[in-house]
Amino acid sequence: MSDFDDGFAAFFEKVKQNPQYDSEKIKKAYDIAKDAHKDQKRRSGEPYIMHPVAVAQILFDFGMDNECIIAALLHDVVEDTKVSIDTIKETFGDEVALLVDGVTKLGKIPLSTREEVQAENIRKMFIAMNKDVRVIIIKLADRLHNMRTLQYMPDYKQREKSLETLEIYAPIAHRLGIRAFKDELEDLAVRYLDPIAYEEIENNLSMKKEEGERFLNDIKAQIQERITPLIKNATITSRVKSVHGIFRKVYIKGKSFEEIYDIYAVRIIVDTMIDCYNALGIVHDMFKPIPGRFKDYISTPKPNMYQSLHTTVLSKDGIPFEIQIRTWEMHRTAEYGIAAHWKYKLGKGGKDDMDEKLSWIHRMIETGESTDTAEDLVASIKGDLSVEEVYVFTPKGDIKSLPTGSTVIDFAYAIHSAVGNKMIGAKVDGRIVPLDYKIKTGERIEILTTNQQGKGPSRDWLSIVKTGEARSKIRSWFKKEKREENIEEGKASVKRELRRNFIGLSGAKYDEFIKRISEKQHFAQVDEFYAAVGYGGIQINRLMPGIKDEYNKNWKEKEAEKPHSSNVLDRPRKSSSSNGVIVEGIDNCLIKMARCCNPLPGEEIVGFITRGHGLSIHRRNCVNVPQDLEHCAEPERWLKAHWDDSVKIETQSTLDVYAIDRDGIVLDITSTLMNMHVKIHSINARPINDGNCLTTLTVAVSSKEHLDNIVRIIRKIDGVYHIERTNV
Repeated sequence: MSDFDDGFAAFFEKVKQNPQYDSEKIKKAYDIAKDAHKDQKRRSGEPYIMHPVAVAQILFDFGMDNECIIAALLHDVVEDTKVSIDTIKETFGDEVALLVDGVTKLGKIPLSTREEVQAENIRKMFIAMNKDVRVIIIKLADRLHNMRTLQYMPDYKQREKSLETLEIYAPIAHRLGIRAFKDELEDLAVRYLDPIAYEEIENNLSMKKEEGERFLNDIKAQIQERITPLIKNATITSRVKSVHGIFRKVYIKGKSFEEIYDIYAVRIIVDTMIDCYNALGIVHDMFKPIPGRFKDYISTPKPNMYQSLHTTVLSKDGIPFEIQIRTWEMHRTAEYGIAAHWKYKLGKGGKDDMDEKLSWIHRMIETGESTDTAEDLVASIKGDLSVEEVYVFTPKGDIKSLPTGSTVIDFAYAIHSAVGNKMIGAKVDGRIVPLDYKIKTGERIEILTTNQQGKGPSRDWLSIVKTGEARSKIRSWFKKEKREENIEEGKASVKRELRRNFIGLSGAKYDEFIKRISEKQHFAQVDEFYAAVGYGGIQINRLMPGIKDEYNKNWKEKEAEKPHSSNVLDRPRKSSSSNGVIVEGIDNCLIKMARCCNPLPGEEIVGFITRGHGLSIHRRNCVNVPQDLEHCAEPERWLKAHWDDSVKIETQSTLDVYAIDRDGIVLDITSTLMNMHVKIHSINARPINDGNCLTTLTVAVSSKEHLDNIVRIIRKIDGVYHIERTNV
């Protein structure tokens, strides 16, 4: 195996030809890595050293610096071998040691494990990036090579790694502006997540390849002929849209292959910004521009520093294609993003400029520090890393970019936390909109504020906002300004959730139980625990599995020592099943669902003995069910009940759908439900105030999960901003 070609010889020849690299140190790093990994193999059966060499090659091609190449060769030795970080520091210096240590820490815990671990690793990732962004560039190259060789992994690992790549690594590559990393990572992820769709797109592209190349060559020749006499040094190239880009539009946005206007793109690269706009005038004179398809990313750069003019035009044969126009400096940034800082020595010595470009990393760390739960942190970061952004204007004409799906509240907090905290409303293009209005590119947004004492954000905003930045600022306000209110709110929430789960403790035992729960959540004082629940930092319902486990193990037996009350809920009874419901203590009884709450399979339920009408089944949190069943007026009439999982039933649920009143909104709702094969029992739509409408519909559902899925899909319909379940 010693004669096996690991790729280093050819790579090293290129290194020696470039004077910016210390070839002696790079060879020394390779020798250490090869010796350290000598007994290790990859899943493919190849020597492990092939992986670090391949990662170093990827980074070399991107023009990364000497330290980065050395760190890439050594990035696995500390984690997988006996070589220590101190040895690396002594041999190659502090800078290389920092990079290797950063990459090692990122690799110790896989992102795809449970959410608490995932959140902790994401925190580590952003802290490492904050110290030196090259850490994540090495990690991206490492992930890229692993994705290129993913075929040797088991199927479940292929899907797991691909999903993680799409949700975390590709968006980070996008935010760093490294287009080549982003495109290839996304394409490889789609290949494993949806191989059928991937093959279909590849087949479509290959069938059109010859035709597409002929079309693009003809267009380039036409533009070159017109542009050369007028603009010096113009270079014209072309590209075909990535598989993932087509996948998003065809399989996620529902467009046909023919509706994608930017499958083919021509790129014009010129010397100056003025040349960009002159070139735009020339191509608009040559080809008919498609309305609404022009974007000026030169005057409004994307958050990842990307700049270009984009316009979509029609050829003389009526074929749509995109034209991108940029300078050479813009082109380097578009292709290499932050990596261009090393490849072309842009901004050398300009630390402030670099810090400004990476300011979003600092914001991510701030969001992580003010987020109390792992689930919230993961959701916030995935949301804030969204590849798609909207660009909107302040009243003064300044531009703000936010993730797609952001609301006017997110916009307010993006301006300043004080603006968000004092917000009472918003105007979009001069028209007042609801607070959960989702902003769109090009809109002019004005935030209405008040200086009224004691005015602040609402707790409801936490479920409305999209960005982690807004969510953390809202929580910070509640944490700071409303401590007493938070404690009371938290007490009420905890008691309500415990009652809902039939955890019946009182007096000193209740206080002792809550103290135990708060200690498990690492709170020194019970009031701190209550306050965290009150301001939304902790979701008590998410803690319930652990709380119930604690109660059943250590507290339930103690409670059993008390004399049994007359409450039917406490009496051991045999069970009987009827209509998909099991009721303890009742045989052959007429069972019906309470109309006041229409309980669904999957929801917690209780039974109530009616006079002359059998047993009525209610949701446990129904307004007509006493919170304290043990001390209510007629405790003997309430019975334990739960759903019989072996029986499939269908019930009805009514939803109020609030939306912007536009043509076709009701048709879109009904079409969506038909596509989901959801039976509609009734539907009624009527206009309400301020250009909005209310659609009330009753549908057949099989479980709470089924209803939640219906609500989630309807919420995606353009114009829908709020949905309520009315029979509660």
